[in-house]
This record gives sequence, structure tokens and C-alpha cells, in this order.
Amino acid sequence: MRGNFQGKSTVNVKEIIDRILISGQVSREEYMQLTSAILSDKQITEEDRRQINHIFDYLQAGRLKLID
Repeated sequence: MRGNFQGKSTVNVKEIIDRILISGQVSREEYMQLTSAILSDKQITEEDRRQINHIFDYLQAGRLKLID
């Protein structure tokens, strides 16, 4: 699953972030995509990086639900 995200545009990262924040839920696939985006050498904006970190913080705090 790790390699699935490579080559996708930043727009897709923004779409994933928006969907997660609106729904309050993160699928395991989305979690892996965001993890790959933040850990890869792929360039993402500082704003996207900040929002991804917030999503990870919200998951840890139980403010977002991880779904299958």
C-alpha cells in the first residue's frame, strides 16, 4: 500500500485532508496515503504538512475515528 500514493498530486492530498476533516473519519488507506506523503521526498506544502500533523494529533486524541 505504501507505493500507491507516489506520483499523485498535492491536490489529492488536499482532497483527502478536506474529506477527513468534514467526515471526522480516516480510513486505513487514507492514513497510509497521508503517512507516505509526509515521509516521502515528494514536495507538499507547509500548510498540507501542518494539516496532516493535525490529523495525526486528532487521531491520537480520539477526535477522529480510524475506520477500515
